[in-house]
Amino acid sequence: MISEELQARLLYRDGLLLVIDKPAGIAVHRGPKGGESLEMHFSALRFGLPRDPALAHRLDRETSGCLVLGRHRKALERLGLLFKQGRVDKCYWAVVEGVPAREEGLIDLPLGRLDSARGWWMKVDPLGAKAQTRWRVLGKSDRLALLALAPLTGRTHQLRVHCAAMGFPILGDRIYGARDDARTALQLHARRIEIPLYKNKDPVRVEAPLPPHMRELTGALLGTQPAELSGKVLT
Repeated sequence: MISEELQARLLYRDGLLLVIDKPAGIAVHRGPKGGESLEMHFSALRFGLPRDPALAHRLDRETSGCLVLGRHRKALERLGLLFKQGRVDKCYWAVVEGVPAREEGLIDLPLGRLDSARGWWMKVDPLGAKAQTRWRVLGKSDRLALLALAPLTGRTHQLRVHCAAMGFPILGDRIYGARDDARTALQLHARRIEIPLYKNKDPVRVEAPLPPHMRELTGALLGTQPAELSGKVLT
């Protein structure tokens, strides 16, 4: 990724924060094995400030959509507290394999580490950390459904494990879903985020456009044209 491309993905900017449209297939920060990451290009997002912005939260490598950056230390402290307190509202869109029997629900399943050899892979664990996800069906066919997922907690791989545990794994998830299907990219997108950062002001609300690999299938499930599934600042 070149710096100009990252600037083109800027969805929102003010004095404290940035929201960018993270592309699928790139890590947000350098991992133990190295490789390219978004952080390597954050210098392109200074916009006059002396230091690079920094991550206020994380998205998986294969997940696209709204990613929040703090522009300086004090901003990061405020954003970090909002995320820790669960005051940042997040909505993901996911195409799942299988159609839920109901139109909406709450998944309340604690999560723990799968094992030490699998790094960040997770599993449902009665002794694990509390994890809750609200879900709602937006569209469906005979074998697929488009869900709006709202994580009430922020556990690693929470949405992917929760959907798989409920019998409707996210399409393209080769860890928790159909591991033998390498043709489909993960159909998980951080569609919308709402950040109550400023006192006496409305929250910052931002939508990220759907990535190319999700547009056609999502449009079919919604019964609309992919061109209508753009992103915008909602404030």
